[in-house]
Amino acid sequence: MTDLSRRDVVSIGAGALVSIAVGPAARAQPAADAERHGMSSFGDLKYPSDFPHFDYVDPKSPKGGAFSQIGPGTIFNQNSQTFNSLNSFILRGDAAQGMESTFATLMARANDEPDAMYGLAARAVRVSADGLTYRFALRPQARFHDGSPLTAHDVAFSLTTLKEHGHPTITQFMRDFAGCEAIDDATVAVRFAPNRARDVPLFIVGLPIFSRAYYAKRPFDESTLDIPLGSGPYQVGRFEAGRYIEYKRVADWWGADLPVCRGQNNFDVLRYEFYRDRDVGFEGFTAKSYLFREEFTSRIWATRYDFPAVKDGRVKRDVLADDTPSGAQGWFINTRRPKFSHPKLREALNCAFDFEWTNKSIMYGSYERTHSVFQNSDMMAMGKAAGAELALLEPFRGKISDEVFGEPLVPPVSDGSGKDRALLRRASQLLQDAGCPVKGGKRMTAQGEPLTLEFLIDTPSFQPHHMPYIKNLQTLGIDAKLRLVDPVQMQQRLKDFDFDLTIQRFGFSATPGDSLRNYFSSHAAQLKGSQNLAGISDLAIDALIDRVIAAGSRADLTTACRALDRLIRVGRYWIPHWYKASHWIAYWDTFGRPPGKPRYARGVPETWWHDRNRASKIEIPG
Repeated sequence: MTDLSRRDVVSIGAGALVSIAVGPAARAQPAADAERHGMSSFGDLKYPSDFPHFDYVDPKSPKGGAFSQIGPGTIFNQNSQTFNSLNSFILRGDAAQGMESTFATLMARANDEPDAMYGLAARAVRVSADGLTYRFALRPQARFHDGSPLTAHDVAFSLTTLKEHGHPTITQFMRDFAGCEAIDDATVAVRFAPNRARDVPLFIVGLPIFSRAYYAKRPFDESTLDIPLGSGPYQVGRFEAGRYIEYKRVADWWGADLPVCRGQNNFDVLRYEFYRDRDVGFEGFTAKSYLFREEFTSRIWATRYDFPAVKDGRVKRDVLADDTPSGAQGWFINTRRPKFSHPKLREALNCAFDFEWTNKSIMYGSYERTHSVFQNSDMMAMGKAAGAELALLEPFRGKISDEVFGEPLVPPVSDGSGKDRALLRRASQLLQDAGCPVKGGKRMTAQGEPLTLEFLIDTPSFQPHHMPYIKNLQTLGIDAKLRLVDPVQMQQRLKDFDFDLTIQRFGFSATPGDSLRNYFSSHAAQLKGSQNLAGISDLAIDALIDRVIAAGSRADLTTACRALDRLIRVGRYWIPHWYKASHWIAYWDTFGRPPGKPRYARGVPETWWHDRNRASKIEIPG
């Protein structure tokens, strides 16, 4: 993308796969070992045990037709620009987007609550008094696509296999998963380690359930285009590796009429298109090659939606509110490399980026500057540390920068000229203070070598944002360059941490927990394939992550996140980009949809449906 990069993970946190934020008041928690129809981090559930469907769906929505798009986000090893594998849950390969729709999970997300999940393959759950053992009662009608029953043995196999062979993001989340056993065909007991992370059970119940019999004949950790045996609402249909993939709705799917599924999964076909270039992808949309597009590029949104189909109403545009924490997007600096070890050098890199000019000249003034990894949420640090937040930070006084106790660090504001002389002078002095003098017109490292810097990207549409920044860096004597690589090489280089600076975007749920370790912990800094691209390794950050995970209430969670935010920002591990609290969408007018979307997700395509009357007017079959 250009202005906003696609989310690598739609949401990181409890439940794992969708974006969420603050929600309804808590209800009384059930007694220990009482049967529960749902779960949440703090016991708050909006929906009672007999709820018919989620409030944000139309339970009478028709089935049929097709939905096609360039996928908005990826999970685990998925690639937004190409694919060569149908295994989305391991490190190897570049998997197709959408594969998660082919697998059932124990529970399903309610997208109008902070982190609540309700029974899907599991009818109910009982939790031990110590919170370390969860017993799930499975639905007898649950089936794989070949008609074989989905049993507790399949669940136990899936969780054990993912813990041992899953993508590093999965194994990191499962560190407090202590094991599981099938008590009988219909009951599985899942055990957790003492002092487990609060959100681990919610992550576990959102993981795919695989067929034990299917994988008895083939390796799980293989990157392959063989279609796996699934159990979800869709199964793989036609595909051409690297170009498109279709998922066919399972007409007699066992879960279709469950409360968590009613009014959803309405299209007969879900199709994902893959383009190496977003501009080419836009032309595909205007030619009706696909029907729905979320626009991430302000230039295109502002100037190119004037083609005939927009003017005559066949293509509609809309802006959907995004109430989720916007999270962090920016250039992340690989501090594993010695040349980036000094924080003053990293601060100098921040001074050289002119957001104000970039926003005005390239992005049509569409964005606000990102400050925080919890942007657009109440978990973002504000003002000087005080009260409970200060109490969390005090034990580290003298071991961390004194800046942490003042106003939270924010990026410098330029004069908007594109070459703010005052900020460039400040950057030059910071580099000098970091032991990086200029010799012969070239900036040198503290080791006496020329200071070089390479930006790594895999899409040409981001080039305009880099070039003025690179020019400023060159003014400082830094030999800065941009390297454009293909998506497969990009994935591998990120897995191996083989880069200087690269763009990353992530967003946390309103109840972050163990997910934070994968992005900011010392352990993840050394874990190949983790999301800690900056190589953050700080004992104080590790300790505050533990405090977030151990929070006993939402108020305690918010306080701990604010303290953590201060530490991360002071580390200057990234050059923050920009955000907007909305989704720009455009679509060929073939769809029906509920009057409102779920507050904390797009709801597209899950709650939309094919409208035959609209489709017939613009010659869309179905």
